[in-house]
Amino acid sequence: MAVKVKIPVPLQRITQGKEEVEAEAGTVISLVNDLNQKYPGLAERISENGKIRRFVNVYINEEDIRFLKSEDTSVKDGDVVSIVPAIAGGI
Repeated sequence: MAVKVKIPVPLQRITQGKEEVEAEAGTVISLVNDLNQKYPGLAERISENGKIRRFVNVYINEEDIRFLKSEDTSVKDGDVVSIVPAIAGGI
């Protein structure tokens, strides 16, 4: 069993159109690095210098990693990780 990762539409061109991919368990940042091995260019879109970019939200089983251990949060087999780009707007 692996970790399921939900990919937002803007990044699906990197994952060959897949909206869900699999990655190895570990930490959030190791998961990002694992995905980058399979889908080159993905890591630079969501992380920088080992940190998740501030305009990208990552959830593990619907929990925001910013309220856990951020990039060092553990991800286990069977977990579902959602990558959600922040959307800003105004009136």
